[in-house]
Amino acid sequence: MANKYILAIDAGTTGTRAVIVDRDSNIKAQAYSEFTQFHPAPDRVEHDPEEIWQTTYAMMKKALKAADLKPTEISAIGITNQRSTRMAWNRQTGQPIYPAIVWQDMRNANMVESIRSEWGEKAYKHTGWPLCPLYSSLGLWWMMENVPNARQQAEAGDVIFGNVDAWLIYKLTGGKVHATSASNATVAGYYDLYKDEWYKEWFDFLNVPVSGMPEVRDDSGFFGVTDPELFGVEIPITGNIGDQQSGLLGQGCIEAGSVKCTHGTGTFLNMNVGEKLPDSRSGTNVLIAWRINGKTTYTLEGYASVTGSAVQWLRDRAELIEDSAKTEELARSVADNGGVYFVPAMTGLAAPYWDTSARGTIIGITLGTSRAHLARATLESIVYQTKDFLQSMRADSGVEIKSMRVDGGAVRNDWLMQFQSNLLNAEVVRPTNPETTVMGAAYMAGLASGYWSSFEDAFSGIKVEKRFKPRMEAEERERLYGQWTKAVHHSRGWINNNG
Repeated sequence: MANKYILAIDAGTTGTRAVIVDRDSNIKAQAYSEFTQFHPAPDRVEHDPEEIWQTTYAMMKKALKAADLKPTEISAIGITNQRSTRMAWNRQTGQPIYPAIVWQDMRNANMVESIRSEWGEKAYKHTGWPLCPLYSSLGLWWMMENVPNARQQAEAGDVIFGNVDAWLIYKLTGGKVHATSASNATVAGYYDLYKDEWYKEWFDFLNVPVSGMPEVRDDSGFFGVTDPELFGVEIPITGNIGDQQSGLLGQGCIEAGSVKCTHGTGTFLNMNVGEKLPDSRSGTNVLIAWRINGKTTYTLEGYASVTGSAVQWLRDRAELIEDSAKTEELARSVADNGGVYFVPAMTGLAAPYWDTSARGTIIGITLGTSRAHLARATLESIVYQTKDFLQSMRADSGVEIKSMRVDGGAVRNDWLMQFQSNLLNAEVVRPTNPETTVMGAAYMAGLASGYWSSFEDAFSGIKVEKRFKPRMEAEERERLYGQWTKAVHHSRGWINNNG
């Protein structure tokens, strides 16, 4: 194995990255490309499944070329992916019947509210997810209702379902394997955590054929081999894990109570809670972190859907900045936020509020407000939202979080990381390699293929780049967060009370 490598894929929400990883957790080479974001209506976000596949395949080949490696030098392939983005395609031809409905999509918000009284508590108990438009099953229900003959074809076994991981495995294996992992199954909003199977009662209610769902396998295990036509050889696919769980693993958080925070398109906070299925009542999600050799590890998760994408909005829609990195300089240029608070609820509020009727709100503007204040308020909003679900997670776990590891593109911003440490009153640890999400997929693949002998063997190469310690007075911390909660209150219920 000494002269071989792991090829890991991170199929994200806005683009796909392929990396070549060595035994010391070093990235030998990588390739990245964005793909198209479609917004056919204000409440809709879609991707082209075929574009996702072609981008993934191209980046895999580009990474191999950049590393000057032959496909025979790859020990195994690992996949991590944006979660809850749902697809349906023809089993024989591989042709999608409709664009992928992205996890940020809100087209089913009204349907969610109409069934909340009947299904809200029951669905949360069984799936670990509060009922919300994020449920992959609701996207499949929409396709069955709106794509001609879709339900009939699915019932006949001609149309099958899956999230991004299942789609990529299907394409990589030349259509031979239709499978997902335990971690990906549990983020779909239709997996029964107690029975450890697809939530059939929910599928029956939606009239979506459960027969179209992929087989659930261990996250570290065998998912088939690549079609020889792709790389000239068969490469085993031995890792498949949802992106946030992958980040938790990639940070080395294998002990109960360890925490990681990912700042990407959205922000996700995950806590490893061990092998006992927890009971969450505070609005955080209960998920399978990973399953290895049939043994399950669970995680509590809080997430905000618009954080990094709020900075993108500031750049691309509001056109207040030309470069996302400019926000750090702008934030440092003012003494404080000038009393401005930005609640980026463009797609509603997620944990712990789960309010689909909330909308983006900027409040506290005066004649003295500058774009620097708006940029700072945007960065601060990322951390305020993190504190929202951290409060719930503490209540569910009983653990006082004193340290957390961070990853994702935004963690390169020192000002943001220091503000996070200040407001959360916790140490923030940034690794040398910020792309830890894709590393989790590499570790899963490497463990199953024998590339690494154990977690400890795999993690030996993880290095810390910087630690941020809290340096804010408790009174100021409480004042800022108190103002934030007032701003959140004003954003809630907006689309029901704007007349």
